[in-house]
Amino acid sequence: MAIKRALISVSDKSGLVEFARVLAQNGVEIVSTGGTAKTLRGAGIPVTYITDVTGFPEILDGRVKTLHPKVHGGILAMRTDEHLAQLREQNITPIDMVVVNLYPFRETVAKPGVTLEEAVENIDIGGPAMVRAAAKNYRYVLVVVSPQRYAAVLEAIKQDNLTEEFRLNLAREAFTHTAAYDAAISAYLSGLDKQKGAFPAVWEKKYELVQTLRYGENPHQQAAFYRDPSISGACVANAEQLHGKELSYNNILDINSAFETVKEFNAPSAVIVKHNNPCGVASTEKLVDAYKMAYEGDPVSAFGGIVAFNAPVDAPTAEEMNKIFLEAVIAPDYHDDALAILKQKENLRILKTGPLTGETLDRYELRKVNGGLLVQDFDRGVVDNEKMKVVTKRSPSREEMDDLIFAMTVVKHVKSNAIVVVKDKKVLGVGAGQMNRVTSARIALGQAGAQAKGAVLASDAFFPFSDTLEEAAAAGISAVIQPGGSVRDNESIAVADNNDMAMVFTGMRHFRH
Repeated sequence: MAIKRALISVSDKSGLVEFARVLAQNGVEIVSTGGTAKTLRGAGIPVTYITDVTGFPEILDGRVKTLHPKVHGGILAMRTDEHLAQLREQNITPIDMVVVNLYPFRETVAKPGVTLEEAVENIDIGGPAMVRAAAKNYRYVLVVVSPQRYAAVLEAIKQDNLTEEFRLNLAREAFTHTAAYDAAISAYLSGLDKQKGAFPAVWEKKYELVQTLRYGENPHQQAAFYRDPSISGACVANAEQLHGKELSYNNILDINSAFETVKEFNAPSAVIVKHNNPCGVASTEKLVDAYKMAYEGDPVSAFGGIVAFNAPVDAPTAEEMNKIFLEAVIAPDYHDDALAILKQKENLRILKTGPLTGETLDRYELRKVNGGLLVQDFDRGVVDNEKMKVVTKRSPSREEMDDLIFAMTVVKHVKSNAIVVVKDKKVLGVGAGQMNRVTSARIALGQAGAQAKGAVLASDAFFPFSDTLEEAAAAGISAVIQPGGSVRDNESIAVADNNDMAMVFTGMRHFRH
């Protein structure tokens, strides 16, 4: 197929001038609209305005300009004798290539304080119609929706190699582009209802492929990693990998777990995760000390783990990390000397997220089940001082209360049934994923050992029996935090009082299955 006429109308003007100039030099007539035409003419590239094609002015503040038979007839006509004859009868010239990308709807709604009116004005109508028309007629019309494709398109034109497979791939990209665009609009408008507590009737989120992974959780499983392009902010999906081996499926899961945990804290903090559970967490004044404390919490599990920080990594911290084998590290940034130290480990995956300026815009946690999808808000619940209730004779000291809140923040990220033991904002023991709570407590207390004396304990859910409190008392735990709400709460309170333990109820459960 020969490209004689191209319609170009783009919001993203990256590489536009260079692309169009080559087309013009190869004798392609360029038809364009509004800002795109202005940009091309300003670069000295010959352009035919869309109004000269349609014989009709742009109206309604530009809302109507390409919705015209002389545009869509030129795009949709098959190059058959019958269709070409109809074009001649109507004085319509065929359009051989459509280069269109759409109004920046996702970028607009991502801006703080955007209004519904602003969002609606960035809903493209003519663009998707042209893209879909060209993609439908891909056998005769080339459709290009991404500046990243310009080089390949020019090369194919130069080599006269516009194969059907090439054109079909471009059409596939085009329909993916419009589908993602419509999904973004639907998600935004549905999100307005979500603010009132409603979920959309149809879940239409679209994700873009980041990479095909070597395998999934196990070598016999295939896997891939996708990114939600509507989400901004510091998270694993938006992180830049600076060094190391390719990320694996399990790496990504663990890196996400570690980073989302460390983001909970304001003071310099370190989190070490193994098998999707934190095995070491600590906060203190210096990042290197936070890492050392986190590592000391469980040195055995830390080997081969994932480390996350909530502050830029400095050289002393990097030196400490290099003492053992780690799979990956993720942080907002790295000092140059720290990066040089870490890069001494050839395979260490190093990820940089940028500043922690607030939560990402992602609201939902998705869990796939066979034939369905579970959707819920992320658990962003925190200990509320107004709702906390001291239920024992003794109240926690200020130091105990600080540790209790720290422990409850950590336990939220541990698989249920979850128990965490803490002293001086350092995790000493973690009991995760057990089928009963007392077993989780025994694991956490056993890991803490003698250090449990004078430490505090957090539980993600209430104690159905007093046996967990009895284990805690025997280990020397001084204070406990839990949601409360069991029919046997009084039994647990009695055990705490009899052992001079303070106990706080939060009224908020943190199951994590």
